[in-house]
Amino acid sequence: MLSSDQRAIIKATIPLLETGGEDLTRHFYDKLLGHNPEIRPLFNDAHQTSGAQARALARAVLMYARNIERLDTLGPLVEQIVNKHVSLQVQPDHYPLVGIALLQSIREVLGADVATDAVIDAWAAAYGQLANILIGAEERKYAAQAEATGGWRGGRPFRIARIEPESEEISSFYLEPVDGLATSIAQPGQYLGLSIALEGVEYRRNYSISAASSGQGYRISVKHQPGGVVSRFLHSEAHEGTVLQVFAPAGEFVLQESTKPLLLIAGGVGITPLLPMVSAALPSGRPIQVIHCTRHPGVQAFAHWLEELAAHHPQLQLYFCYSQPLAGEALVSRLDLLRLQRWLPKEPDLDAYVLGPQPFMAQVRRDLLELGVPAGQIRHEFFGPATDL
Repeated sequence: MLSSDQRAIIKATIPLLETGGEDLTRHFYDKLLGHNPEIRPLFNDAHQTSGAQARALARAVLMYARNIERLDTLGPLVEQIVNKHVSLQVQPDHYPLVGIALLQSIREVLGADVATDAVIDAWAAAYGQLANILIGAEERKYAAQAEATGGWRGGRPFRIARIEPESEEISSFYLEPVDGLATSIAQPGQYLGLSIALEGVEYRRNYSISAASSGQGYRISVKHQPGGVVSRFLHSEAHEGTVLQVFAPAGEFVLQESTKPLLLIAGGVGITPLLPMVSAALPSGRPIQVIHCTRHPGVQAFAHWLEELAAHHPQLQLYFCYSQPLAGEALVSRLDLLRLQRWLPKEPDLDAYVLGPQPFMAQVRRDLLELGVPAGQIRHEFFGPATDL
């Protein structure tokens, strides 16, 4: 437990975190990964290069400091972090390495005059408190995954049973367990963690489960990202029979039980976790609207699958938007407030799930709020490190 003096010190550092948090976290990651290469697989180099990982950590540290007196309000943030950690198999012995790098970075970036021994001691206690919260929550999640029917703990070998192209950029990979035993049922919206070794280097990534799971394996649908090491391997080198280490399904962006109309809005490959939500919601008979925004039909995945469903389920309405219509095609352009207003039910009491690039989600959220959709009924997830919308 932190003393009252230590909590006061943490709160006093909030202005420094507000103005210099990213500098601190960039320094921290350089130190952590430079001194501990064994944990580099837990981090995506692209997110390090772009600064997204540093911004996400700075945001989390700032929220922790602001709420040091009422940690119960951090529930959603903790749940988000725990699921990401579990999907990548973060372990208790990783936390001391992080703590050492964090405290050293605070001293080196802020300087000894600001980061006094008292400040370092306070942050050591605060980090220890947060680490214990996360370790406990992650252990409960690991145990639950292992105890579930068809569940497991740690890596489990899966082979690629089938590969199907879904668009010019996206392919689906059907994964089946090498042991032939059952697999746990994922909640609609969850993702899998993968471990892949390429030329002696391990990489870990999360990919959304893009079809309702049956207990016999999973489907993920992956966009070929320019410069993406793992996506390039999956699209260019992996084949039927390739074996991957897979971690059990995780993720808190899942379909909630409700009878309200369901609105699913995706940008690009953000459609993937929404597909199992469609499958799960259809039997209930609740109205469902799917809005999928892509550059043009050539890169749009799963349009035909959705259209076939809509032909047999009148409560499912589809709207496709294209920012770069192909020549000669009269297609709806970008999603905007007016289109949303036309397409949404007159009563905005609905459940909305939004996934896509950060600017896209931010604009959609603003538009939904303006149209009267309650903030608590708009859910979103980030494919990469979390940020503010």
